[in-house]
Amino acid sequence: MAAPTAFASVKLPASLVDKARDAAQPMRRSVASQIEYWATLGRALERAGLTVQDSQALIAREESPPYVTEASPTALSPELGALHDHVLALAQSGVLAQRAQAAVAENRAKAVPAPRSRKAA
Repeated sequence: MAAPTAFASVKLPASLVDKARDAAQPMRRSVASQIEYWATLGRALERAGLTVQDSQALIAREESPPYVTEASPTALSPELGALHDHVLALAQSGVLAQRAQAAVAENRAKAVPAPRSRKAA
């Protein structure tokens, strides 16, 4: 009887392998290592208590098409179209992210720290 090997072959969708190849390159991983990494993350999330609904929402978000920055001119009113274009310009320039970070920092500065409890002697 042959000794079991440390590796097994599996069939995976070509689209998953392509995504793994794209993700693996900047991290200097092999495609197999990238898929193993993703599997380990998934296993860790399940053990941490990720619900089925959370999993489905994450998968749906991952598989959804990227945000389209071009809206049909007939789909928006002129006012809404102008607002849409303004927000997209802010997002693309990085100003929106800067303003969000500034707002978070300002709110943190305003937050009242929780009182420290004294330990019983």
